Amino acid sequence: MGNRLRARDLAAATPATRDRYVDLLRVASLAVVVLGHWLMAAVTGDGQVGNLLAVVPELQLVTWVFQVMPVFFFVGGFSHALAHRSRPRYAAFLRARLQRLLRPTMVFVGVWGAAALVLQLSGADGGLTGVALRLVTQPLWFIGIYLAMVAFTPPLLRLHERYGWGAFAGLAGAAVLVDVLRFAAHVPFVEFLNFAFVWLAVHQLGFLRADGMIRRPALLAGAGLIGATALVALGPYPLSMVGMPGEKVSNMAPPTLALLCHGLWLVGAVELLKGPGARLVARAGVWRAVVAANGIAMTAFLWHLTAMLGVYGAMLGSGVGLPAPASGAWWAQVPVRIAAAAVLTALLVAAFRRFEAPGPTRRDGGSGPLAALGVTLALFGVLGLSATGLGGILDGHTATLIAFELTAPAAVALALVGWLLVEWPTSRRSR
Repeated sequence: MGNRLRARDLAAATPATRDRYVDLLRVASLAVVVLGHWLMAAVTGDGQVGNLLAVVPELQLVTWVFQVMPVFFFVGGFSHALAHRSRPRYAAFLRARLQRLLRPTMVFVGVWGAAALVLQLSGADGGLTGVALRLVTQPLWFIGIYLAMVAFTPPLLRLHERYGWGAFAGLAGAAVLVDVLRFAAHVPFVEFLNFAFVWLAVHQLGFLRADGMIRRPALLAGAGLIGATALVALGPYPLSMVGMPGEKVSNMAPPTLALLCHGLWLVGAVELLKGPGARLVARAGVWRAVVAANGIAMTAFLWHLTAMLGVYGAMLGSGVGLPAPASGAWWAQVPVRIAAAAVLTALLVAAFRRFEAPGPTRRDGGSGPLAALGVTLALFGVLGLSATGLGGILDGHTATLIAFELTAPAAVALALVGWLLVEWPTSRRSR
């Protein structure tokens, strides 16, 4: 009751100037990602986890609508522009933007890290449990990219204010150059630069929206859709806009020019829907739901794979048969599995949501260079952990992050130190 009242109070106190459609897009995009992960998981009776899109390749075209991470990063750019203008000092801006991101992330890492140690020491880290230890950290790549977006907001916002669409064009042009060097000149490791250029270009579109500079969304959507179609049809780019197991080229990891075009198409599409979307979220009940969902969105995102794997684990442990993925019986089970995963996610959110609740932050003080170092360490730690997973945490298991080998304990240490450096000034007493 208290949480519902708080959401109702926050909704009632929303100023008329707030762009509620942006909040709706933030919640809706994360909800689509969660549902997509739940649906794409194809778990077999022996506990192996595959990808539905690999089982039914025809469904890969659906990713052109439901791969909505570009929308979330676009919304992030809009919000970061407004936030930095109201809090221009770098350290204060970082603390304010990252507080609700890093705290729940580090709690998630701590809980799963402790579980991984216990499971490995007890020898219970095989089967689906071992798969879970590898998979649950994979969505942390999104946190790492988002950290980079926050860190680069001040300089890129200055470029936007000076050059407008030219700043976006510079990032997009850099993404084009990277793909040319990657596919035509076969330059090693250059493709990893597009983790920055592609996603920061999408983020830059949020700056343009904040200043009312996306005036022809239909042109943006059309250009993006035509560009993505041509690149996939004529170039080395796969059809799927999400990563697929075993593929030689992924549009996601590292991001490609095709994914950037996909982002343009989606941004243009959601901007075309701004009118009806704004009218929908202007309804009191809808807005209260959006406010409540925004308050738990990151916690739900962090724990949704845990819930999904928990449901499958319970089914296997109780002897419930798992039909062959994509069979008629498998599709018939989908609503039940998703409902069970939603209930378990809700329970996990209830347990951990307090770590996402905003706390007091100082508006001034703090070292900009120290905060920059902190966010850099946290970024590499989180990205490293998304690559290594938590399986074999005591065996020296490593994964390659760009050109560096990293273990899970080292990644956790980087993330922890970075988080503490970002949060350090908040532990001092404010005047």
